Amino acid sequence: MAHLNVEFKAITHNLLHLEEQLKTLHPIFKGEDHQLDTYFNTGTGRLKLREGNIENALIWYDRANISGSKQSHILLYQHQPDNTLKQILIKTLGIKIVVDKCRRIYFIDNVKFHFDTVKGLGNFIEVEAIDAYGSIGLDKITEQCNYYASFFNINSSDFQSLSYSDMLEI
Repeated sequence: MAHLNVEFKAITHNLLHLEEQLKTLHPIFKGEDHQLDTYFNTGTGRLKLREGNIENALIWYDRANISGSKQSHILLYQHQPDNTLKQILIKTLGIKIVVDKCRRIYFIDNVKFHFDTVKGLGNFIEVEAIDAYGSIGLDKITEQCNYYASFFNINSSDFQSLSYSDMLEI
């Protein structure tokens, strides 16, 4: 499924506080997911295989490395866990890097919230305003993402421009 989202990622030293702040808005809690994201070598964009106890997907995405809210183009294939898919990707593309994280996942309508602890990097909050069916529009999801950046009082210096995979490679 192809969809559009606007997202931001910010480093934080107050992950639990931000999560408690979100809870005042009565979000839907999807659970805590231990995720291994295996990134593969590609010519364009990023390709990762997510293996978790909640989310399992092959995800290709393309987005600019800019801090703050940014637009992403995403192709998402949800699948049942199966090592064969991973082995095919390893043999054909090769592994670029693996990101190991614990993620607490919430939703408010079409907006997804991640409270992440990433091995080797620290704690982050990610907010994704998602237009999965092309019915919301870029302006609205940008507005939603910016609203939550303000709601969480994210400092501009805390926004991250890179993906976790890129940060781990530095």
